[in-house]
Amino acid sequence: MRSVKAIFVKQAKDMTKNFSVLIMFVIFPLVAFGMTHFVARGNDDIADTMFTTMMAGIFVGMALIQSACTIIAEDREKKSLRFLVIAGVKPLAYLLGIGGVIFVASLLSSLAFGYIGGFNRNEFVAFMVVMMSGAVASIILGATIGIYAKNQQAATGLSMPIAVILGFSPMIAQFNERIEILARFVYTQQINVVVNDFSAGLTQPLVVIWLNIAVLAVLFIAAYAKKGLRS
Repeated sequence: MRSVKAIFVKQAKDMTKNFSVLIMFVIFPLVAFGMTHFVARGNDDIADTMFTTMMAGIFVGMALIQSACTIIAEDREKKSLRFLVIAGVKPLAYLLGIGGVIFVASLLSSLAFGYIGGFNRNEFVAFMVVMMSGAVASIILGATIGIYAKNQQAATGLSMPIAVILGFSPMIAQFNERIEILARFVYTQQINVVVNDFSAGLTQPLVVIWLNIAVLAVLFIAAYAKKGLRS
């Protein structure tokens, strides 16, 4: 627990100084707020929650992957946590420390999305459950990419295509049946299913999301074991 706390505190301090990461947790809710209040609510043909759910899905699929990837790539590049690796910090402790900071920031952004969406109590709970489950998956995936990236520039190049695919595939799936069939197995699509139809239920989406998380966790452990935080 000491290792987790040390990494969490260190990363929380670093994150407050990293504008490029911080802005990701602000810009998506702001866009959702603007589009909801100035476009959706003035147009009877657009659902009031359309832009909120759209931006929330893209936020989980894109912003969190890139944030986690950038943070860990920066640690590897600067060797700022190398002493913890030498001290025998386990993959889980490192992931909990780094991921915990991103998770808390994601929670705040998701609460903002929920408020903007104007969901009722049950919808809000379902929304937060799938959002935070998706956040866990994206944090682990971003962390895995960051472990393999040699520096922050490489991290951006590696994470961007994956983030774009995961962030926008649910939107594309609405117009392409083949993509929709494939996307069913991806956690971002399951988030989209729930937030666009709260009556669909949570059981199946959460099973898919947490199976994704289990697979991604194994990949992260393998990547950490192979690469660690060495440059």
